Amino acid sequence: MSAEKRTCLECGEPFNGRVDKKFCSDLCRNSHNNSINSDSTSFVRNITNTLRKNRRILASNLKGETSKITIQKLKDLGFNFNYYTNISTTKTNNQYVFCYEYGYLLLENEWVLIVKNKKAE
Repeated sequence: MSAEKRTCLECGEPFNGRVDKKFCSDLCRNSHNNSINSDSTSFVRNITNTLRKNRRILASNLKGETSKITIQKLKDLGFNFNYYTNISTTKTNNQYVFCYEYGYLLLENEWVLIVKNKKAE
């Protein structure tokens, strides 16, 4: 069985190999697959990065069991209120917005109460 000359789908260089081989190297294969998936994965990656940043901001500003901070201070730190993982409504109809295990409750006069979900520990 002789190896057939093929052309790499990524760089166009000829190479020897199996009949079903499409790339001359792992580098070309990875590069090709990364370019195909970059559009769909960049959207998800950007959302994930925003959620992780929100989580870090909440975590770093939680001192003790609860902390208060202004909405403007959170915004100044780069917090994006449009991204969160879930909302939990208490029996008294308070809505805590969570970013993973860290959450916040909007209070009066532009204040925010930061909490950590104890079930996550």
